[in-house]
Amino acid sequence: MTDSPAARSDASGLRLGFGLEFADLYRREGLARLDAAFVERLVARTPELAARYAAARATPPPDYKEEAALLLEVSPQVDAFVAELFAISDELADLRDRHDELEPLFRVKWKFVKRQALLKVSANDLAGFDAPAARARIETWLGEDFEELAFARAVLAWQDDETAAERVDLAMRFSAWAVLTPEGQFAHGKGVLFRQPGKVDPQSLLAHAHHDDAGGVRSFTIDPKHIRRREGFALTDRGTDLRGALDEANYCIWCHNQGKDSCSKGLTEKPDAQGRAAFKRTVFGVKLAGCPLEERISEFQWLKARGYAISALATITIDNPTVAATGHRICNDCMKSCIYQKQTPVDIPQAETRTLKDVLELPWGFEIYSLLTRWNPLNLRRPLPAPASGYKVLVAGMGPAGFTLAHHLMNDGHAVVGIDGLKIEPLAPRLSGVDRHGARVAFDPIEDIGELYEPLEARTMAGFGGVAEYGITVRWNKNFLKLVRMLLERRESFLMAGGVRFGGTLGVDDAFALGFDHVALAMGAGRPTTLDIPNGLARGVRTASDFLMALQ
Repeated sequence: MTDSPAARSDASGLRLGFGLEFADLYRREGLARLDAAFVERLVARTPELAARYAAARATPPPDYKEEAALLLEVSPQVDAFVAELFAISDELADLRDRHDELEPLFRVKWKFVKRQALLKVSANDLAGFDAPAARARIETWLGEDFEELAFARAVLAWQDDETAAERVDLAMRFSAWAVLTPEGQFAHGKGVLFRQPGKVDPQSLLAHAHHDDAGGVRSFTIDPKHIRRREGFALTDRGTDLRGALDEANYCIWCHNQGKDSCSKGLTEKPDAQGRAAFKRTVFGVKLAGCPLEERISEFQWLKARGYAISALATITIDNPTVAATGHRICNDCMKSCIYQKQTPVDIPQAETRTLKDVLELPWGFEIYSLLTRWNPLNLRRPLPAPASGYKVLVAGMGPAGFTLAHHLMNDGHAVVGIDGLKIEPLAPRLSGVDRHGARVAFDPIEDIGELYEPLEARTMAGFGGVAEYGITVRWNKNFLKLVRMLLERRESFLMAGGVRFGGTLGVDDAFALGFDHVALAMGAGRPTTLDIPNGLARGVRTASDFLMALQ
C-alpha cells in the first residue's frame, strides 16, 4: 500500500470545481478541502442553516426526527454543490425536470383516480360502459393517442375548468374501468396511473397462479401474462424506470415525520411495563425488524419524489454505502416491515436501485457515487474518513459481508487486505489503479457508466463478490459487482488477493506474523460443505465447489 493515490485527470475531460483535482477525491487531505468548500458555500448561501448544520455535526441531535428534518433541509445544497464540483449543473437540472414533468401523473393517480373515481364509480356502475368509445373521445380531447401522462395533465386542466364537467365525469368513469375491470387492467395494468395497491392475503400468496385439479391432484402454473422468458444468460430484469421509481416514492407516506418509519426500524408491539417493545411477526413467524442497516428509507424517498437525485443517493449511503449490492432483486426486509401491512407494500428496493442508476447515468456518475462513499456531508457523524489509525486488518472473504466490512474499516482509518479462496480476475489497471503485480498505477475517472458494463451473456465471472457472483441468477445485474470492487480497490488503504484460502493457504498465526492487528472472518453464514477428513484443507487440496466455480 502506497501513501499516494494514483488518480489522474489529464486528458480525461474531467475538470473539477473549487480548485480540486481528481486525485484529491482519493486523498483524505483533498476530501477535507472539499468539505471545507461545502461548508463555506453553505455559510455564504444560507447562514442560519449553516449554523444549525455546524452545531449538528459537532453534536448530532439525539432526536431522530430533528436530524431527519435538518438533513432534508441541507439536501438541496448538496445537489447544487456536487453538480458544480463536477460541472454537471445543466445535466442535473435536466434530470430534475424529468422528475417534475412526471409529477401530474402521481397527483392524479392518488387524488383523482383513488380518492374520486374509485369512490364514486363501482364495478356495477360500469355495466354497459363502452370503453373503446370513451377512449376515442378522450383522445379527441387530448389531440393525440392516449398516454398516461398526457391524460393526467388533461385531467388537472379539466378540473380547473368549470365548463369541463362532462370531460371530468368521463375521465372518472374511464379511470374506474381501467382499474376495476379485467379488460381495463389488461389494457393499462402495465403502466402506473391505473395500477392501484392490492390486498395482501398471506394465506394466498400465489396470486398470479392458475391451478388445475386434474387427476385429483392440484397443480399450479404461472399466469402466462407474468411469464418472463429467459434468453440465454442475458439480463432478464432491468428493473423499473424513473416513472416506476417515482410511483413507489409517491406511494410512500414518508413516516419519518412521525418517527414511525417501520421500513427502516421495524414494526414493534406495544411496549411492556419496562418500556421494551418486541418486534412484530408475520403469520409465518418472520420477525418484522425492518432494514438491517436502518437505512433512511423514508427520507430518500421524500428527496427522490422532489427530484433531488444526488442527495437522495447521499441519504442512502449514510447507512448503506455499498448500495450497488443491495436493492432490487437482492433484499426486501424493508418491504416486509412497510407500514402497509394489509395491502401491497412500497417496492422500496426498486426505488433504491433506480435512485442509484439515475446518478450513475449522469456524466461522471460513478465518480459521484464513489465520492459519496468517502465524503458525505449528510453523514453528520462521519462526513470524512477518519485519520489513519495505523491498524491493519485482514478480511477473509470478499463476498457482501467482507467487502462491506472492508469499506467501513477503511472509513474508520484502518488499512485492509482482503483475501478470498476463489481466483479473482484482475481489472484493467486504468480502472482499478492496481497492476497485475499489485502495485499502484494511475487510474482514470469514468465519465460514462456504460464503459464499465458488459453484457451478462458475454461477461466472464470475475471471482469478486462471493455469493453475489456465484449464487445469483441473471435477474440481477452483476456489473454492479465491478462498481463495488472499484469503490474498494481504488483506495490506497486497500489490497486484495484471490486464491488465498484462510485456514489453508494462510492461517491465523501466519496473519499475525505478517503484522496484521486483527482478522475478520466473512466467509459465509452457512456451514462449509467440506469433508471431515484429516488434512482436508491442506495446501493444494480443492473441493468440488472450488473446482466448479473456477471453471468460469
